[in-house]
Amino acid sequence: MTNKTAGQYVITKPTFTLSLLHPKNWGVWLGFGLLALVVNVLPYPVLLFIGQKLGSLGAKFGKKRVAITARNLELAFPDKSEEEVSTLVAENFKNTGLALIETGIAWFWPTWRLKRILVDKNTQALRDNCAKGKGTLLCCVHALNLEITARGFAVLGTPGLGVYRPHNNPAYEFIQYRGRTQNGNRLVHRKDVKRMIKILRKNEVLFYLPDHDYGRNKSVFVPFFAVPNACTTTGTSILAYVSKCALIPGSGFRNSEGKYELIAEESIEDNYPQKDEKAAAAYMNRYLEKTILRAPEQWMWIHKRYKTMEDPSQPKDTLYK
Repeated sequence: MTNKTAGQYVITKPTFTLSLLHPKNWGVWLGFGLLALVVNVLPYPVLLFIGQKLGSLGAKFGKKRVAITARNLELAFPDKSEEEVSTLVAENFKNTGLALIETGIAWFWPTWRLKRILVDKNTQALRDNCAKGKGTLLCCVHALNLEITARGFAVLGTPGLGVYRPHNNPAYEFIQYRGRTQNGNRLVHRKDVKRMIKILRKNEVLFYLPDHDYGRNKSVFVPFFAVPNACTTTGTSILAYVSKCALIPGSGFRNSEGKYELIAEESIEDNYPQKDEKAAAAYMNRYLEKTILRAPEQWMWIHKRYKTMEDPSQPKDTLYK
């Protein structure tokens, strides 16, 4: 639930009421109930298999999304052959199907079971920064397993606040809120920039994802992979400049053994040109690219990353036509 007070957005914990059981919400309860049952009853290898098959099936029916994914990859990696792009698209859709299963795992697995598939690859930099009492902007990417990554950091003892958009359906919101606030994680509304700054100034961890195209407002156009003028948010530099926080790239990609490797790199704020929004965005994009290249098939290519054009006279989606 979101309350807007004095220009600020305040997220409050949804409480259960009988109205959530209204017939219009039965589909939500049934869907999430079935997901919770499946992920808790079936063995993990079987869950991975089911998720991949769902993704492959989705590719057959979601031709529009397949085309968007392929176009994103063509723009980002022009040196890749048509065969290489097709292979990466197929793998990406397998991971897209797995995202549903991974969300169920993140929201409904007990902590002891989740720990079994987490690998603390290297989170010492984040731990050290927290020990110093300095706020941290943990810059992650839209990996398809993001839900596990966020809870994974909390399970390993470094919880934070996630930038959050409440769901319009109250039953969905009730479930989603509880799924995302486990093991000490909390939420901050995506429009509540003032609270984000306060969080960082209070020496807490804020999960932040600056890798998507969020539109022309508060954005600049800088390189992202092979596209020289990709619309990129300036929110990172605004938060870093005002709060004087540490900037740590983070990730949690699944490895070949089916385990999620949590990584928090060394802070990059020493050389971060935070006073120059354009240079700062380009600087951060280079680190985001490095993160994504650890497992490009697990990044969210199904959304139009290059939809906003630098020339305002050009319509959106020009590169996708």
